[in-house]
Amino acid sequence: DTEHRARIIAGLTGEVIERLDMRGAVEKKSGSHDVAFLLNTEELKIELDALIIEHRILPMLHTLGCAPLMDNGRIRAVAVENKDGRAAVAAKVFVDATGDGDIAVRAGVPCVAKKHLQPPTMCAKILGFRRNGVNFGELYRQHAAEFGLERDSGWDCPVPGLPGISMAAQTHVFGINAASASDLTRGEMEGRRQIRAIMDMLRKYGGGDPPVLVQLASALGVRDTRTLRAAYCLTEEDVLNGVRFHDAVANGSYRVDVHAPDGGGFLFKYLDGRLLWVHHEGCREGRWRPETDRNPTFYQIPYRCLFHPSVPNLLFAGRCICADEGAFGAIRVMVNANQTGEAAGTAAAIASRSGKNVQDVDPRSLREALAEGGSVIL
Repeated sequence: DTEHRARIIAGLTGEVIERLDMRGAVEKKSGSHDVAFLLNTEELKIELDALIIEHRILPMLHTLGCAPLMDNGRIRAVAVENKDGRAAVAAKVFVDATGDGDIAVRAGVPCVAKKHLQPPTMCAKILGFRRNGVNFGELYRQHAAEFGLERDSGWDCPVPGLPGISMAAQTHVFGINAASASDLTRGEMEGRRQIRAIMDMLRKYGGGDPPVLVQLASALGVRDTRTLRAAYCLTEEDVLNGVRFHDAVANGSYRVDVHAPDGGGFLFKYLDGRLLWVHHEGCREGRWRPETDRNPTFYQIPYRCLFHPSVPNLLFAGRCICADEGAFGAIRVMVNANQTGEAAGTAAAIASRSGKNVQDVDPRSLREALAEGGSVIL
């Protein structure tokens, strides 16, 4: 939690971190209010493969889920396409973990109307990004326009097990909807152009030995596309007040984090009432509520955010679950997406074995099953 007193997240997330730690592929960073785990993504890929093999899961890589095949409002199968041709995967219960809610939308689940989308970022691993004590923020402010870059703000961090290499997420790709294939294509190419521009800037103005581009992300880092409607919509008020739910399946302490769609930086709201606005000219601190003696130390995500009753054998997980703009800024990140994925998978197993619709799964049974699997249930 935010006071570093109680563990609120475990389960598969904790197991993966423990396994990576045994390989020296994770680094824990603790601030006054935050705890973060930096992962070596290359080691992570191999570890996730190992988990799949150990649990005898049948993976289908390089396979696109094309469309749900419906029968009386239920999904009977999902049409897929891969190197072998076209096929259908049948099941009793399905989980949409596409991030964009592709299967859910095509099955008829309604979406939340949005005025703005948080823009995506192309990430890169760079050797010598922080070499020679370069103040990248100042460098960017002075020279971005010369390299065709808009005013922007970003961040970077070291990569465990790779000395001298930083993961840089310093720019955004504005004006695209990554749920559109044409926009996603344009955004991915623009993101790569931005990384080259950053490299050129560092080589020209950074001084000392030039940095080296080690790796570009295999895909654009998408923050926001569709939000699906569900039996319950998690609100910013729920998150910032630490509302407890009888059907909670995930706990979080990551702040509300909203990236402006137009280069206006990003806004953090913390559970203790602090507010931080990061923009191209620096940072501004304040408060979104007056200081109080006691503050919530974590928030919860209820099971009801993971399904819509109109499709009774479908669950969804990840950043497409039902939340308003503020709550979405907190729950869209990896650690929370992991937990909703674990919860959706567990609920799908219960529904499949019992023959129940997903909305009829007993929250107590679900929470007990998650606890048996190592999750922290509060």
